[in-house]
Amino acid sequence: MQYNITEAVFGQRPNVELPNPKILEFLGEDGMRNMVARHYDLLAQSEIKELFPSTVEGLEMAKKHAADFFIQICGGPKYFNESRGAPKMVARHMPFEIDSNARIVWLEKYAQAMEETNLSDELKNSFWNYINIFSIWMINKAS
Repeated sequence: MQYNITEAVFGQRPNVELPNPKILEFLGEDGMRNMVARHYDLLAQSEIKELFPSTVEGLEMAKKHAADFFIQICGGPKYFNESRGAPKMVARHMPFEIDSNARIVWLEKYAQAMEETNLSDELKNSFWNYINIFSIWMINKAS
């Protein structure tokens, strides 16, 4: 599948459409957690690894929080809200300097993790469309 990355304009907050709930139906919670864990494992070895926890325990907690978030936005239980409160993802990411390059690496690693799933291209496309635009919101440093 082709994963096109939308050009980001620093400071813009484009409208984002939630992913198709069938993603979670197909993967199940364990499958979603496995995809997110794979993504984080790839990030921990990437050129932006300094943006992620360096300890095993810290990385495992980050995986859990991210999986809880994606399960929730794909129509599953509100695990993220229950454990962390309202997402407020822009504010949660403010302590980290995220520029356009970091966003691109983050997306490339997600594309790799998604390719390792059995999701149909239609469902991959739905998840990709969400994270492609959602990730623009996280940029907090001009390149």
